[in-house]
Amino acid sequence: MLLWVFRAIFWIVVIAVMFVSVTDEDIGGVAASNNFKQVVVSGLGMSIFVFLLDVLTPKRKLSAMAGVFFALLVGLLISLVLAAVVDMVGDSYRITMIPETARAIKYLLGICVCYLTISIVMRTKDDVRFVIPYVQFTKQMKGARPLVLDTSVIIDGRIADLCHSKLFDAPLVVPRFVLNELQLIADSADRLKRNRGRRGLDILNAMQMDPVIDVEINDTVLEDMDEVKGVDQKLVMFTKSCNGRLATTDYNLSKVALVREVDVVNINDLANSLKVVALPGEAMQVKIIKPGEEADQGIGYLDDGTMVVVEGGRNKIGRELLISITSSLQTSAGKMIFGKFEEFAQQDSGGGNRRRPFGKRPAGSGERDQQ
Repeated sequence: MLLWVFRAIFWIVVIAVMFVSVTDEDIGGVAASNNFKQVVVSGLGMSIFVFLLDVLTPKRKLSAMAGVFFALLVGLLISLVLAAVVDMVGDSYRITMIPETARAIKYLLGICVCYLTISIVMRTKDDVRFVIPYVQFTKQMKGARPLVLDTSVIIDGRIADLCHSKLFDAPLVVPRFVLNELQLIADSADRLKRNRGRRGLDILNAMQMDPVIDVEINDTVLEDMDEVKGVDQKLVMFTKSCNGRLATTDYNLSKVALVREVDVVNINDLANSLKVVALPGEAMQVKIIKPGEEADQGIGYLDDGTMVVVEGGRNKIGRELLISITSSLQTSAGKMIFGKFEEFAQQDSGGGNRRRPFGKRPAGSGERDQQ
């Protein structure tokens, strides 16, 4: 809407300048019909050209209002250079123009150039870049870069423990639209979603009450945020505008943010990097919970949620096994450990499990293993 108002002002200014120029006695007189045609043709021609060039160009948004003033300065400098071109064209082709006609053409040329430069900047909201010199408008932030939280990381809750551990000393920022989404989840008709939403609100409230954690509910609304659909896209735009880092547990959101050149702190990646490395050949005790996808595979889980795939464990569901690790796979979605069955874990008198070297089985255990 603002851009169309600017376009209307442009046409009003062009028509006003042309009207004042053609009503001049030296330009609009009977003896000066050529000057009249030159003003009208050049003014309308340049105006229509730059207007169509502006409307038909793909729209790109602007985020820095300072770019408008910079574009105006660039437009005035270009107009000053092109003013000499007008005189050169008139002299080269021996076009008869009185000074008033040349001045009117220069005025119209300056208006068109300034309009075009400002329009280009208004449609490039993210940044304005020139080849020579290279110019980029970015929002300068003082202090530590803020950590922008999304809905998934708030519901996850581990961010509060990480802040208590002094791992993050940056302020935590929760955009208003993230809080609104959290409230919608808490009001959902689905019981599981409702519980997750309420958990997220409780965690956020606890972080706000904690004197160690600096949490801010940010009500900033970017100019084009209403045109963006989806909370993920708004999060990326908001994080980029405040030069912050996006904290999330969403794998897909992390990839989208990286494509948009936004720094991401994935809590799952951080947790996976802190896990103990499982080296091939090491022994591990695990309880088989369910059968695996492949034949003769059993699935178990460690205390931290790591999935363990055991070869030869499909018919041993519910049993504690001692396995030999063969390999491990680390991904952003989690960690998987692959191993093969060695022997059953021996239970002590207290009902607990203990590890013992491979190959030392009690008498008669071979018959029980075959069952």
